[in-house]
Amino acid sequence: MAQLLIVDDEAHVVERLAELVPWERIGIAAVHKAYSAFEALEVLNAHAIDIVISDIRMPGMSGLELSRRIRDKQPKTKCILLSGYAEFDYAKEAIASGTASYLLKPVTDEELLDTVSGVLEAVREEWNAVISQERIARTLRENLPQLRSTLIGELLLGKRYSEADLRDKMEMLGVPDLFGKPVSLLLVRLEKPFYGYDPRGLALVEYAVGNIAGELFAPGFKLWAGKDTYDYLVFAVSSEAIEEGAEEEREQALERAAEQLQEAIHAYLKGEATIVISREGTFPGDVSALYDGTLSALRRRVGSEQDLILTAADGLPERTELRSLASLYELPTLAQLLEAGQWDAADRRIERIFGELQTMSGCIQELLLEAYFAIASAASSYAHKNGRPLSELIGPGYDQLLQGVPYRSVRHLQDWSVALMNSLRCETESETKRSRAKLIADVRQFVERRLAEDVSLTAIAEHVYMHPVYISKIYKRETGENVSDYVHRLRMEKAARLLLHTPGKIYEIAADVGYQRAHSFINVFKKHTGLTPQEYRDRYASPQSDYEVKRYDTST
Repeated sequence: MAQLLIVDDEAHVVERLAELVPWERIGIAAVHKAYSAFEALEVLNAHAIDIVISDIRMPGMSGLELSRRIRDKQPKTKCILLSGYAEFDYAKEAIASGTASYLLKPVTDEELLDTVSGVLEAVREEWNAVISQERIARTLRENLPQLRSTLIGELLLGKRYSEADLRDKMEMLGVPDLFGKPVSLLLVRLEKPFYGYDPRGLALVEYAVGNIAGELFAPGFKLWAGKDTYDYLVFAVSSEAIEEGAEEEREQALERAAEQLQEAIHAYLKGEATIVISREGTFPGDVSALYDGTLSALRRRVGSEQDLILTAADGLPERTELRSLASLYELPTLAQLLEAGQWDAADRRIERIFGELQTMSGCIQELLLEAYFAIASAASSYAHKNGRPLSELIGPGYDQLLQGVPYRSVRHLQDWSVALMNSLRCETESETKRSRAKLIADVRQFVERRLAEDVSLTAIAEHVYMHPVYISKIYKRETGENVSDYVHRLRMEKAARLLLHTPGKIYEIAADVGYQRAHSFINVFKKHTGLTPQEYRDRYASPQSDYEVKRYDTST
């Protein structure tokens, strides 16, 4: 839905165009008003305006100059100029200034709607060109290395994708098909002198290392390059050239290639690097575990030593020690799911955490402690980022948090965790409803108190400190009525009451309901009721009213 700005130094023109033209018919969601070009520039800075309709002659800054400024600063915003002058020179200037269209006053509603609709279509065509397949493909090619690195980084940290989604992403990014194949990880830590490089210089070195690896590992290995959160280079490596079952031969070939990579870094990049080779696993299910093992080997067997090559299995006993709960740390984490309001996904994560706990054996109390702290931390982080004490959000469950870890079984901790998620969700949804109800009340109170003044969506947004599009959508969703329709209805209802129960003149009543000119009010009222204000008063005012019925002056 588009946003429109109407600019004219004659307020009655702005009001008539904003109130009487059925903009919603052509997809205009919000109509903003400005009474000078300078005010228009302020509105343009505050809102995402799609089309500006401006008078061409205004004091201070003309519509032509406004159009030029918009073209220079916001080229996606289109301008339509209105003028009471038919001189061709104005039209030529308007076209030269990048104006989308030029109309002569007086202009009919249908002519205006047709013109705006045509400009909107031109805007859509421009955006279609922006998101065209050719442009997307070109942009994708330019960003492939970063996108590939991001995807493998997510897999390293345990993010789960369905097989179909992951295959689609890998195919789109031109990543080798590794599904179900034996895969190893190479972790490359660039060392002196590279850690002293500036970001640009380091990026060039990383790019060079990736290219060198691609040359050295081909054609025997398929390679997928990326980076982890510690800025180590990571390569997922798979070989189909060597027969299945020949694990030792594959390992030797991989180690030879890693040695060549290290030597190339010495010879051509004049630096050092430590390379750690993981055990072999199956893609994609084992990738996260392989990465954890490689990091562990780097930490435990290499430490601060530099320029080494290590296979993760070298000198390490089989991993029989306690394992961490992988589902606690998968991306997005539980804390991230709560922060994003993805409650269903958070519930599924809780279910998976406890499903994993059920399969674990040994040191179960430590695993329960790990799960408890992670879940409690996610809940606390969510509450505090929303400016609320956790005790307010979860009620009685907070007392159990203060007691430490009272749960001695997986079932008890699971019940507590499910109840915790339910409490957070229910309280948040209730808060959302309360917040929306307050917004509706604030909007109505503002409009009712200032009906004779500026009650545009822009003015309302400034009053409640929220974006006008958000206000418009929430108001319509909660009440079934547009804000502009509410304002219009309230004005007409108040005008009808004043006509029937006060002796005010037509121009006075017009001012009381926000119209600076009686002529505009008369047109709007007749369109709403089918009668002019005087006809309405003559027909419906009772002789027993609390004032003497008179004929009223309708002059302006």
